[in-house]
Amino acid sequence: MHEATLYPNIHLKGTGIYLKRLTRQKGYKVRDLQRVLHLSCPQPIYRWFKGQVLPSVDHLYTLSRLLCMHMESLLLPERESLPEQMRLRLIAYWRAAGFAFPSEENI
Repeated sequence: MHEATLYPNIHLKGTGIYLKRLTRQKGYKVRDLQRVLHLSCPQPIYRWFKGQVLPSVDHLYTLSRLLCMHMESLLLPERESLPEQMRLRLIAYWRAAGFAFPSEENI
């Protein structure tokens, strides 16, 4: 696991990379997300994409609706905290949705 964080079971950097990839694949720009999420500036979105912080529950919910995915599917778990069977189910879900599970070298 990475250094101690506020969210020990969520891979912040991987989640940020994944959110950035998902939104770009769907054709959304940071400005589009800023407008939909009612943010006064784009900095929170860039911090999400860099893996510095996670979106709030409200923003995560809105992103899940925008991307047509379940909220928990937007979060990349730490590899050590994820049972193998669950990891395989998540990979299957992401593939069925047309997305690739972020590879270790991209995290």
